[in-house]
Amino acid sequence: MAETKTLKATLMKSPIGAKPAIRATIESLGFRRMNQTRELPDNPAVRGMLKRVYFLVAVEGEPYERPKRSRYKIWRARSTKKHQRGH
Repeated sequence: MAETKTLKATLMKSPIGAKPAIRATIESLGFRRMNQTRELPDNPAVRGMLKRVYFLVAVEGEPYERPKRSRYKIWRARSTKKHQRGH
């Protein structure tokens, strides 16, 4: 039987607050918790998913650099209530 190639990937950063598409990609890769390591098949589909969430997932053999600013988060408008009250 032929040996299939696999990639070891670890979820390094939480997807809480990330856009729904990014959260769905993390879920489809099979990650459920932080620092969980998964062995995934080495094929173009999985490599594409890992490339899309490179700032959350570390792949064995490739350097992981923590993002300096979270561009993937859903930015929400700040409240203006404080200014409406006159403070």
